[in-house]
Amino acid sequence: MKNKEFFVAYIDGSLGTRTKKTLRRFAFFAFSFLVIGGLIFSFIQKPFKNSTFELSELTKITGTFHISPYPMLRVKINDTISKNVLLLGFGKSSVNPYLRVILEKKSDLQGQTLTIEGNLIFYNGKTLLQVIDENKVSLTSGKGNLPQKTTIGEAVLKGEIVDPKCYFGVMKPGFGKIHRSCAIRCISGGIPPVFVSTQKNISEYYLLTDLDGKPINQEVLPFIGKPSEITGLVEKLDDWYLLKIDIANIRVSNNSSSIYSK
Repeated sequence: MKNKEFFVAYIDGSLGTRTKKTLRRFAFFAFSFLVIGGLIFSFIQKPFKNSTFELSELTKITGTFHISPYPMLRVKINDTISKNVLLLGFGKSSVNPYLRVILEKKSDLQGQTLTIEGNLIFYNGKTLLQVIDENKVSLTSGKGNLPQKTTIGEAVLKGEIVDPKCYFGVMKPGFGKIHRSCAIRCISGGIPPVFVSTQKNISEYYLLTDLDGKPINQEVLPFIGKPSEITGLVEKLDDWYLLKIDIANIRVSNNSSSIYSK
């Protein structure tokens, strides 16, 4: 027993030499494990997307309102280029409830010039506007030019259905299984569904419609956040693509999410 240390805190209060060495060794290896593990974990994480959500800043934009088939504001950049800003409501809502006041003044807003103040969301060439106050929507005199749709042709695309509000800036990440329940609530609330297809590290974005070009929110809920292959007719609307689909032509795969852009 002389070679063995026996420690009782309330009798002696001091650690033996061997016990101190053992504790120091344990502390060193535990600290090293935490540091190395933390570094490895940080390096294997995907970086945040370079997207922006101006939550605390209001921006006023003026453009031609149209529903094609989702509410947008067509803003003229120059004589030959226009950008369609996708309009969204606050939270998990479409913009429609925020157009109530202006609709009392003008029942048909198609082609009318509107000025709207809200929170900008932008990423990878796409711009969205979150409207948070129905009184921030005003009618401006004059009518603007509506965008013309150009038919591209039938295509078979691989990607994932996302809600654009979260994907383009509000959430990071805003796609995949981890975000699926949130995206379902957003799209069921009226936010337009977008199909993101990434090939050779280049992403394209398609607003989904049915074969008649009408909104398709509730129908796509079972497929949101799941890697899928979709066959449909592609149309171009200025800086957006439209994808007309038949729900029966959606094929869900078991692969992990393939969409991600820095």
